[in-house]
Amino acid sequence: MLKIRLKRLGRKKQPFYRIILIDSRKKRDGKSIEEIGFYNPLSKHHQLNIIKINEKIKQGAQITKTVQNIIKNNYQ
Repeated sequence: MLKIRLKRLGRKKQPFYRIILIDSRKKRDGKSIEEIGFYNPLSKHHQLNIIKINEKIKQGAQITKTVQNIIKNNYQ
């Protein structure tokens, strides 16, 4: 099953996340199928490709609660 979730980057105490499409059995920081956007929780800066996210959801990908909250809080 495919999931849209966060991949952690950055260094200690300075997290930076990429929003990716990945198989649910892979590790959190494993190789992704596709990168859809990014999110910086310190500066609240984000960039998402909503069109691709909606396409992947229609194809059967599931979205995690954290990514869902990022989308809901910033695009409504």
